[in-house]
Amino acid sequence: MGRPRLAAHQKKAARLRAHLVFLDETGFLMLPTVRRTWGRRGQPPVLRHRLSHWGKVSAIGAVTLSPQRRRLGLYLDLYPDANVSQEAVVVFLRALGRHLRGPLILVWDRWGVHRGRRVRRYLTGQRRIRPEWLPPYAPDLNPMDKGCWSWMKGHGLANHGLQDVEQLTRAVRHEYDTLRRRQGLLRSSVRATGLPIRL
Repeated sequence: MGRPRLAAHQKKAARLRAHLVFLDETGFLMLPTVRRTWGRRGQPPVLRHRLSHWGKVSAIGAVTLSPQRRRLGLYLDLYPDANVSQEAVVVFLRALGRHLRGPLILVWDRWGVHRGRRVRRYLTGQRRIRPEWLPPYAPDLNPMDKGCWSWMKGHGLANHGLQDVEQLTRAVRHEYDTLRRRQGLLRSSVRATGLPIRL
């Protein structure tokens, strides 16, 4: 039901020679994601972490697809020990608009912050940005959710024993720097959505 509508957005993006922008938010916690790993026989690996530390790093990010559908970009902004607010969304969109030329078709979910007054006011004054809503309860259609966040949390950030939010922030930035340079992984994130996007 949601895919044909998104196919129309892709056709609109091609007609306008616009960037497709898939935006999403997530949180990285001090409590590590536990994944299966290797260990010596009879010596299972021990994961040490601080259960008493409930710090987090909130993140807003976007996968972008160029008008020619040849290059994917990855953008990220972090908020240690804070939540992503309407103001943070506006700041992120402003920075994205400065970096990418031409029209932007912004594809995102119906989270309350995205529909907030401050965000709506900003978008009303923007001719370059056209927001398009994902169908309700369809995070699997967003490559940020389906691929990028999952890869970052399940790859280098899995089984970590970080001591504080500052270390966690550095670790998230490291994973982001790794992922944004790997076009193959970004393409896989888009393909995993099942959207009819030619890459």
